[in-house]
Amino acid sequence: MSTLSIAIIARDEERHIGACLESIAGVADEVVIVLDARSRDRTEALGQTYGARLFIEPWQSYPAQRNRALERCRSDWVLFVDADERLTPELRHELRTIKAEADQPGNRQNIGGYWIPRYNQFFGQVLRGGGWYPDRQLRLVWRTRTRYDEDQLVHEVAGHEGAAGTLNGHLLHINIECLGEFWQKQTNYALAEARMLARAGRRTRWRNFVGSPLREFWRRYVRLGGWRDGPLGFFLCASLAWFEVVKYSFLLLLALP
Repeated sequence: MSTLSIAIIARDEERHIGACLESIAGVADEVVIVLDARSRDRTEALGQTYGARLFIEPWQSYPAQRNRALERCRSDWVLFVDADERLTPELRHELRTIKAEADQPGNRQNIGGYWIPRYNQFFGQVLRGGGWYPDRQLRLVWRTRTRYDEDQLVHEVAGHEGAAGTLNGHLLHINIECLGEFWQKQTNYALAEARMLARAGRRTRWRNFVGSPLREFWRRYVRLGGWRDGPLGFFLCASLAWFEVVKYSFLLLLALP
């Protein structure tokens, strides 16, 4: 039978880490937590309580931390779970099946990773549209065939050898619980995206301040069905349209001498 490690990248996740570890209990052969060296709360102590192997690493970037986790894990498969995510019972069952079947001749031999659908919960409401569902994440990977591109500063995706499958079981993402958290998170994303654009030689054009937010709102609210989530869907789609303005403002500032 193949083995499975669950890897968690964390910083100051005392509020979430316990429920996350509860949801993964009994599924993996080991749990590895790569803890940001800047962490100041009880994340490390809680991880040790649940028997996780902890490694404290200086922060570089999300993909760099994921690569450090791959180096620390010892199993064939690695499942990346964020501290604010939970495994559903269906996903737990599916992971056990994959471990049991992976070594059978001709079964899953060419699979290098699996996409996992994810429920996103904002302010207590699980979303149905706007691009937040099914929100598939490439999170289950064969360790020795996988590496993350460390130039991809945000929304990183694993590069892997072999085909990719798709699971039916879901992750539950406790995405946002308060407005300040949402605003800070999107600001950080906007800055990271602006830095990536700057590295690629992109510059802000004045039309970006009009065209980009309009396209983003239309894409999320109309094409991706953000309207299905009622007033919350409208607020989120409009907010992400606004953060297109923030992103290009950051890009403009990065270009200043």
